[in-house]
Amino acid sequence: MIIIYKEVAVENFTNIPKAVLKGANRIELNDNLAVGGTTPSLGVLTEATKYLQEKSIPVVEMIRPRGGNFVYNDLEIKMMETDLFEAQKLGVDGVAFGALTPDGSLDEDAMEQLIAASAGMQIVFHMAFDALAEDNKKDTIDWLIDHDVDRILTHGGPLTTPIDQTLDNIQKYIDYADGRIVILPGGGVNFKNADEIADKLGVKELHGTKIIDGINN
Repeated sequence: MIIIYKEVAVENFTNIPKAVLKGANRIELNDNLAVGGTTPSLGVLTEATKYLQEKSIPVVEMIRPRGGNFVYNDLEIKMMETDLFEAQKLGVDGVAFGALTPDGSLDEDAMEQLIAASAGMQIVFHMAFDALAEDNKKDTIDWLIDHDVDRILTHGGPLTTPIDQTLDNIQKYIDYADGRIVILPGGGVNFKNADEIADKLGVKELHGTKIIDGINN
């Protein structure tokens, strides 16, 4: 059986101690999970980072100024840069973001700005990946690898489609990435199906709000 590295997505600080106690290997810190997660407040980030550093558990901060789509204007990119610089100061381990153009391509200019502001932290391209036009996904994987992005978080399709129906897509991305970047399955992964998903895909890392029993349930 594969030992799974479990990344738990949490909202604010409330469930972090419980998640750590129950075996979370990494925390993705969000506000407002109801819209897929947005940037947590500086106060929450500060205390959560301090707590997790004491427990030697890595924290990934969601960098997303609002819910909705992933097409950002210049002012929103500036806000995200500011949040990235704050994360750097606090010693946050990783950050998750993604920026697209209105036609479903990667917004390379915005991504370059955000990557530049993330020096010293791991970078996760979050589920904006699933909003890309299907034809653009392979090129995007290559671009992210070329720009030293560490992981791609993907559900393999719209979140309205159960993950057991999107595994073939996720497998395609894993095969194409070929070990050059971590493909991190998420969205509908829970403590009941995690082992089966990891086994089917041959992955060692999974992401979810309910990947550990009793957290966010």
